[in-house]
Amino acid sequence: MLPVTRYRLAVSDTSRSIDTKTLPVAGTLRYARVFPAGTQVALVKGNRTDQTLSMLGREPETAWQDDAMERVLGIGGYFMRAADPVALGAWYRDVLGLDADTNGLWRPEAGVTVFATFESGTDYFGSRAQQTMLNFRVRDLDAMLAQLRAKGADVAEETQDMEGVGRFGWVTDPEGNRVELWQPS
Repeated sequence: MLPVTRYRLAVSDTSRSIDTKTLPVAGTLRYARVFPAGTQVALVKGNRTDQTLSMLGREPETAWQDDAMERVLGIGGYFMRAADPVALGAWYRDVLGLDADTNGLWRPEAGVTVFATFESGTDYFGSRAQQTMLNFRVRDLDAMLAQLRAKGADVAEETQDMEGVGRFGWVTDPEGNRVELWQPS
């Protein structure tokens, strides 16, 4: 049996705790409460915030949990075919600053990950031959786009603002894959 720790769930628009859950230290928070989009939620242990989450997008139509169902825990990897894998890996390291080790292991900063499906005919990914699009969170979209342009990267001129979600820009890697850059709100 895993050791347990007491956490309280704190919501930004109130100074009080709204709920207390007992969670396994190495476990997963399973909380079915639906908060409005943009609500800041924090897991707090004692006086220290362990993790801050920003609820993005629209509220789910229903909040449900099936405790018997196994769930994925997160993105475990993203794999790409390339005509020159060494050169493409170097581009992601040297141009975008992706600091993976020699085995490809990368420890990104904590934050939300969006999983979304699109219609098959979408132009959002650039080429229709591209079936998926990688999205990286960035601290400062304007600074990242300027850095990419200075390194000669193929950066889209347009950016997009989505109220309550953040700002988006795009770069195309040397193999022709469109990559989205996201500065969360």
